[in-house]
Amino acid sequence: MRHQDASTPGWHATTILAVKKGDQTVIAGDGQVSMGDTIVKGNARKVRRLDTGGHEIIAGFAGSTADAFTLFERLESKLESYPGQLARAAVELAKDWRTDRYLRRLEAMLLVADRDIVLTLTGAGDVLEPVGGIAAIGSGGNYALSAARALADTDLDAEAIARKSMKIAAEICVYTNDSLVLEKLTA
Repeated sequence: MRHQDASTPGWHATTILAVKKGDQTVIAGDGQVSMGDTIVKGNARKVRRLDTGGHEIIAGFAGSTADAFTLFERLESKLESYPGQLARAAVELAKDWRTDRYLRRLEAMLLVADRDIVLTLTGAGDVLEPVGGIAAIGSGGNYALSAARALADTDLDAEAIARKSMKIAAEICVYTNDSLVLEKLTA
C-alpha cells in the first residue's frame, strides 16, 4: 500500500477474512465504510461471488470500491481465459496490475478463493497463498487473522471461525463493525 497523506482517508476502513478448513471455504467482511474518523456507511457489501461461468469464486476487498470492482471485472476476464484456474488467473491479473499504468493507480487489495485455494492479491504484484488457509486484509485484518489462527485447531468449522474472528476484530478495530457479510463454498 502507498503512504497516504493527511488529506486522504487511507485504506483502513474494513476487515476482510478468508478461512479454509475441511470442506468449507469462507470469506467474511464487515460493513463499515469510514472516511477519516467518520463512519459514512455501516452495511456495505465488500464480499461477493464472482461470475465465472460455473467455477465458484468468492472475493472480498479492502480499499476503493470503484477500484475493487475494476479488479473484480479484470479477474473475471482472466478466469474466462483460464477457466477453473484461479491461481493462474490471479497471477495474470497481478502481472497486469503491476505493469499497466492505469491499473497501477488502483487502490484496493483482494482476497479471492475457490474450493481449493485462498489467495491475497495486491497492487505490488503479490499473489500470496496463506499458510493454513487463513488470510486477512484491511485495518482489522491482523486482529481477525490472529483470532482465526487461534481458533483453527478447535472443532469449529470455517464459518464459525470466521464469525468469531470477525466479532473479535469488530471489538478491537475502530474501522470495523459487526455488520457481517459472509460467502461460503462447500466441497
